[in-house]
Amino acid sequence: MTQIYLHDTLKQRKVPFEPINADNVRMYVCGPTVYDKAHLGNAKTPVVYDVLYRLLCHVYGKEHVTYVSNITDVDDKILNKHKETGKPIREITEQTYNWYIEDMAKLNVLAPNYRPRATEYIDDMIVLVEKLLENGHAYEADKQVLFDVDSMPAYGRLSGRSMKEMLAGARIEVADYKKNPADFILWKPSEADQPGWNSPWGYGRPGWHLECSAMSSKLLGNDFDIHGGGSDLIFPHHENELAQSCGAFPGTHFAHYWVHTGMLMINGVKMSKSLGNFYTVEEVLAKAPAEALRLLFLTTHYHQPFNFTFEGLQNAKAILDKFYNALLKNADVPTLEVAPSDKVVEALADDLNTPLALSYLHETVNNLNKAETAEERSALKSELLANAYLLGLLYNNPEAWFKGDDTADESAEIEALIQKRADAKKNKDWATADAIRNELKERGIVLEDSPTGTTWKKA
Repeated sequence: MTQIYLHDTLKQRKVPFEPINADNVRMYVCGPTVYDKAHLGNAKTPVVYDVLYRLLCHVYGKEHVTYVSNITDVDDKILNKHKETGKPIREITEQTYNWYIEDMAKLNVLAPNYRPRATEYIDDMIVLVEKLLENGHAYEADKQVLFDVDSMPAYGRLSGRSMKEMLAGARIEVADYKKNPADFILWKPSEADQPGWNSPWGYGRPGWHLECSAMSSKLLGNDFDIHGGGSDLIFPHHENELAQSCGAFPGTHFAHYWVHTGMLMINGVKMSKSLGNFYTVEEVLAKAPAEALRLLFLTTHYHQPFNFTFEGLQNAKAILDKFYNALLKNADVPTLEVAPSDKVVEALADDLNTPLALSYLHETVNNLNKAETAEERSALKSELLANAYLLGLLYNNPEAWFKGDDTADESAEIEALIQKRADAKKNKDWATADAIRNELKERGIVLEDSPTGTTWKKA
C-alpha cells in the first residue's frame, strides 16, 4: 500500500500518515459560513482537500474513507447580512448554500460523504457544553458559557504560541466577566428576533468554535484522522476546537493530523475588501473556465502561500487548451480502464505535491502528441485521463471545451458558415472561402482543416 506523508501543523513537520483504522479513514474540513457568495479562499480550500480525498480513496478504497465538510448556517455574519438586506435568515443561508454548491460542482469538487449544517446539531452542542462544565473546563458568566483556557495547560500547542502572543495576534473581546481575556464563548444569549434555541442557560445560540467540535464528534467520533482548513483557522478556531474537544472527552486526541492550506494572496497582497482586491468565484469564472481556476490552485504546493493573478489564470487556461487539444486529436482511439501511474500517485502521496504531479501530465501529453500507433495513443490517452482524475482535471468534453458556452443557434450558424466555406473551396472561390475564415477569426473562432474535414474551436 502506498505510504502517504502529510505536513502536520501540530508536529510542525512532514510525517507518515497512519490512519487509526484503515477500514475507515476519517477526515473533517471546515466549510464556509453561508452569508454571501463564495470568494477565492472559499474555493481554494475545498479544491485542495478534494485532491486529498481522491488520493485517500485511491489508496484505501472509496468505501473506506469518510469525508465530512460542514456548513456554518448560524453566525453573527449571517445576522449582519440579515440586518443589512432585510432578507429572512433562512433565505440568506439557503441561497448562499446553493451558490456554494454550484461553484463546487463547476470546480469538480466531489461531494463529501456528509455536509452537516450547524443548525442540525444544536442538541449535540448543548451536550458538549454540559460535558465541559462537568469537567471543569467551562463556566457561566453574564448569561454566557465560556471555555476556561487556564484549565487546559496545553492550550496554544497547535498554533505554537504563548498566551501573550495569542492575545496580541487575535481580535479577542476583553470583558470583565472573563477570567482570562482568551476565554472564548461556547454559548451566548439570543434576542427574541435572533436565531436561538432553548438550553439550560436560556434561549441562545452556540459559539462558532463549538459547532465544528460537535459535528465532527457526532459524525467521525471523538478521535479521527485528519482535520483540515485554511491556515487562517489555526488560531483561534482550530486551537479552540482542539481544547474544547479534548476537555469534553478526556483521554482523546481529537484530530490525529492537522493539515492547513497556505494563505491566499492577490497579486502578492492578502485579499481584502478594503484593498479592493477581493474576488468572488463568480467574478473570476466570468473571465475563464472553472477548470482553469482549479488547475491554477494546484500549480502551487498547498502548504505554501498561493498568489492569484489573472495572468496566471490565463496561463492555466492555455495549459488546459494544450491538454484538451491532445485529447481532441485522439478522439478516435478508445479509452481503457487503467490505474493512475505510480509516479503521479507517489507525487501526491508526498504531501500532495501537485506541481510535480502536473509535470507528469505535461510529459504524458507530449508523449501522446508524438505517439504514432493507435495502441500507443490509446494507452497514453488512458494514462492521461486516469492521472488527471486524481487531480480532478480534464473532466470536460474536449470539443465542448474549445467551443465554450455557445448556444445551439450559434453553433449551427458557425457550422453553416463552415459548410459555405467548404462549398466555396470546392468551387475554387478562394475569395469567399478566405472571407469566411477571416470573419470567423474576428469572432474568435479558429478553423482547423484536415483531410477528413474542418473543425472549429474558440481561440
